[in-house]
Amino acid sequence: MGTVKTLNKWANAHSYYLFDLIRVALGVFLFAKGVDFMSNHVQMAEVLKPFENMPGGMLIIHYVAPAHFVGGFLIVIGLLTRWAVIAQLPILVGAILVNFLGEMNMNNLILATVVLISCMFFIFFGSGKHSADYYLKMQQ
Repeated sequence: MGTVKTLNKWANAHSYYLFDLIRVALGVFLFAKGVDFMSNHVQMAEVLKPFENMPGGMLIIHYVAPAHFVGGFLIVIGLLTRWAVIAQLPILVGAILVNFLGEMNMNNLILATVVLISCMFFIFFGSGKHSADYYLKMQQ
């Protein structure tokens, strides 16, 4: 019974590193996607083709890349993490819908779903112990 308590204490003390690592990986992925969309306009237009006839279709194209770029950076450093993740939610829901409205790509569907679930987790969990938000909160 003593080893279970010891392992539980260790897990509670070190679980922040895993969550911070997942947050940083999510931010790096979103940042890289933003850079990819900014550098490859043709691919982005092809992905968003199912939404081109909808009102505001051009607005979607101009929202996705900067939101991924800036949001990914903010998530990596842990600054305004919840707001950055909330800005990603419409894009991720749209990424899932693209698979049902356009051509079904199972890899993109799974990737978008995993990222959406990760973002939903960080809405509730926050930025974690090793973040700019936590540092600024402790300075007060």
